[in-house]
Amino acid sequence: MYRKTVLGNGIRVVTEKIPFAHSVSTGIWVNAGSRDETPEERGITHFIEHMLFKGTKRRSALDIAKEFDAVGGFANAFTSKEQICFHAKVLAAHLPLLTDLLTDLFLESVFDPSEIEREQSVIVQEIRMVEDTPDEFVHVLFQEEFWQKNPLGLPIYGTVETVEKAGRKEMLGYIGHHFDPSKIVISAAGNLEHEQFLDLIGPSMEKVSNSNHQPERVPPESHFFRRAVKKELEQVHLLIGMEGTSQKDETRFASHLLNVILGSSMSSRLFQEIREKRGLAYSVYSFGHSHEDSGMTGIYAGVSPENAREVLSLVNEELSKLARDLIPEAELNAAREYVKGNMYINAESNDYRMNRLAKNEFLFGDYIPFEEIEKKINAVTAEDIRTWFRSIYSPEKMAVMLYGPVEEEL
Repeated sequence: MYRKTVLGNGIRVVTEKIPFAHSVSTGIWVNAGSRDETPEERGITHFIEHMLFKGTKRRSALDIAKEFDAVGGFANAFTSKEQICFHAKVLAAHLPLLTDLLTDLFLESVFDPSEIEREQSVIVQEIRMVEDTPDEFVHVLFQEEFWQKNPLGLPIYGTVETVEKAGRKEMLGYIGHHFDPSKIVISAAGNLEHEQFLDLIGPSMEKVSNSNHQPERVPPESHFFRRAVKKELEQVHLLIGMEGTSQKDETRFASHLLNVILGSSMSSRLFQEIREKRGLAYSVYSFGHSHEDSGMTGIYAGVSPENAREVLSLVNEELSKLARDLIPEAELNAAREYVKGNMYINAESNDYRMNRLAKNEFLFGDYIPFEEIEKKINAVTAEDIRTWFRSIYSPEKMAVMLYGPVEEEL
């Protein structure tokens, strides 16, 4: 059962009761992410995520860990381009402890300067780790070029320079500007009662005050290019990108189905043609990055240098087929079942439902029943997919990057 309450200061509390569950998953979400940072603030949202587990006025970092461990629960956080979330999961009987801990982390973290300095080193190592992982780093390089001059294209973790300059004053200032009640959603899914949950979390969260600073998001413009980035590696990392769908666009259902057919499943066209039939790549897949107001459709492959041109040609061939020919009904039906199966299997997880509650609230201001999503997936036709794909696909609307031991010009 879905319930929603808006606190006096504008914070939204959404819950979904799952009577047969033994646990409860709860998240405090803020609709602020790396795309909302200024150039000087790059990486600060992600840095704040780290710092909220480093001690509060009542608890040390060790106290926080011990209290969750003592009840068999866990807590974590993540930062995306558009949101930051602090979440935890415990048995239903320990919900009072969970709400006390989460609100303490969110409202009373001390941001000790010595902890900030220590964590700076940790995040710098995280940045270096990505830079040393070429199949991840190529995505960073590609998005910077594809959405250039827009913070949506920049990495979530920032740069070494901005991370090393971030201090307590900057973090508290960012929180004061961006953690506005109108941007906060508290979601919970599992064996809980909505009114009880409100009694536990409401009094603390109603203390959050309004901000006078409400920055607006600027939708990015896509840039299409052909670029080779020379790097001494064993493989060439190939990335192709086109425009995609936003998380609100009705064409997202056609996009999801095309992604399954093209390269996000083991039976997909790219996986079968490039890996299974020809053995040209171990890793090859398609993907979709969807945001509030924009999106990207992409393809990745890691190949040996001598096979890069052939793989690029095969990918272009598959894309041409999708733009030219209707997808056979049997293949489309299989994709529909794949998407629906994933959705309903994931729905057995409290964590998934908690995430879904918050994201639907941010995007649509309401709960979206699974049955409604299933109906829209079933309604997508082969012509719908071809029409949508033709709207984003052409040689002039594609970006291509090769990263590795390649020539500097494509």
